[in-house]
Amino acid sequence: MAKKGYFALVLHSHLPYVLGHGIWPHGAEWLYEAASETYVPLLMVLERLVARGTKVPITIGVTPVLQEQLKDDRFKDGFVGYIEQKIDAAKDDEIYFRKTGYVSRAQIAVFWRKFFEDIGDYFEHINRDIVAKFAEFHRNGVIEIISSGATHGYLPLLLKDESCFAQVLEGKRSFIRNIGTEPVGIWPPELAYRFSYEWTAPVGSYRSYRRAGLEEIYNRNGISYFLVDHHLIEGGKAVGTYIGLFDALKVLWEMQASAYRPPEIEKKDTLRSYYAVSPGKMEGAAIFARDPRTALQVWSRDTGYPGDFAYLEFHKKHFPGGHRYWRITGKDVDLGNKDEYRRDWAEAALRSHANHFAGIIREIIFEAQVDHPVVVSPFDTELYGHWWFEGIEWLELLFENLAKLEEVEPVTLSQYNEMFPPETVINLPEGSWGEGGFHWVWLNQWTSWTWERIYEIEDQFFKEALDEDFRKNELYFRVLKQLGREVLLLQSSDWQFLITTWSARDYAERRVTIHYEYCKRLLQMLKSIKEGQGLTEEDLNLLYSVEDKDRIFKDINPYDWRM
Repeated sequence: MAKKGYFALVLHSHLPYVLGHGIWPHGAEWLYEAASETYVPLLMVLERLVARGTKVPITIGVTPVLQEQLKDDRFKDGFVGYIEQKIDAAKDDEIYFRKTGYVSRAQIAVFWRKFFEDIGDYFEHINRDIVAKFAEFHRNGVIEIISSGATHGYLPLLLKDESCFAQVLEGKRSFIRNIGTEPVGIWPPELAYRFSYEWTAPVGSYRSYRRAGLEEIYNRNGISYFLVDHHLIEGGKAVGTYIGLFDALKVLWEMQASAYRPPEIEKKDTLRSYYAVSPGKMEGAAIFARDPRTALQVWSRDTGYPGDFAYLEFHKKHFPGGHRYWRITGKDVDLGNKDEYRRDWAEAALRSHANHFAGIIREIIFEAQVDHPVVVSPFDTELYGHWWFEGIEWLELLFENLAKLEEVEPVTLSQYNEMFPPETVINLPEGSWGEGGFHWVWLNQWTSWTWERIYEIEDQFFKEALDEDFRKNELYFRVLKQLGREVLLLQSSDWQFLITTWSARDYAERRVTIHYEYCKRLLQMLKSIKEGQGLTEEDLNLLYSVEDKDRIFKDINPYDWRM
């Protein structure tokens, strides 16, 4: 029977570079939590579904910077210790709760012990290599892995086209080494997009230039498709007071608005793909847009599944081990009044929500006004398992339900793109999936200073560092490679996000300062080498230290960053 429509679940796995930069409360423990609660459980679900013969063609973005961290022995060794601590804490909790008469909590402690024992056993079973196991599923055609910017740099605001090119190129280089194939698709950092027009940097005094559209940069790196938020397809979203909150943001908005030429299409539907190009350009790539209805079912604070009262409460933990023993209980229930977690209640909610979501997909497809509709549902991978503990199990049940629907076929984005390549060319406005749909989350009164530093380093790097006369100088190239790593790390969009949301503002501000200072020192080292002065012992000690701390992108080559 011919399928009436298609469903593409897209997961975006990303954490900033934290190895060597703290453990708790901000640092490597972020990585341990995500691996134990999301990445490893997801692999285990894929194993189970494949063993049962259930198709699970998820499109999974694993950012290059995350790949590099998960492959690092510092993560692997630290993760084993973390799992052991969680198991020991669960054992201690069981003893404590039994002694104090909390029998049901003691049973949950047993659940936690078994949960982390299974995670630890599976981690050893895959030879402690999470990325290699995902890559195996990818090469076997079970899932599709896509790329992103090397360190998740916020591409629309970077000063140079070459910086955007470097983010994509080094991400691709890392992808080939870690996954074993070339990436076909890309999840743009923060689903942010910019087209080609005469652009002036929002801070500092830099010359205007006609920058390349991101689709051109993807195209030149062999990327066939990328994702955007639905409002870029549907005609933009109201940015309201966000534009008025920061003058530089308003200037950017007016600049792109005057250059944007909306396509002459009567109805732009998010249930189809398009071919994106900048006005007057030919180089482009296919685009897929987030379906807002399915997204709302998961992301909405009020009606989303993760807020169900039966599910595990994320914010209340039992110390010192940090395990959770309470359920959400109610919308406005204080943490001190949360009821104990009931696994049977959570499992019942999971079955209901998986059935409901499959029904929504079927309904959307039957109501679609386009041929071969595809419902694209992109989410952060860490939502499942980490933030929404039961979310990984929900994914398993969802794909079991989808297998029973004769009219709907789950696909990867590459599969859909090959079956139904886009027939309509479209120009997109600038924007992201951040609050307000534009750049406010990353460019505001709290973050403008970070862009001043990023732009200073970008400008100096491309003016001075790529000296062809020293390409074959081993020491110069060694310093240049580390400088390239620090430039990419300085550009991480995570720092502005954490500053704006106050999630870990002090940590993010410190990281910007650290990488900026490393860049300045490394630039000075390059200058010393070019002037024939060589490096001092202090210089060499710093170089060794930074190389050890920020040891990512082994094959990086900044000389390739020129466009």
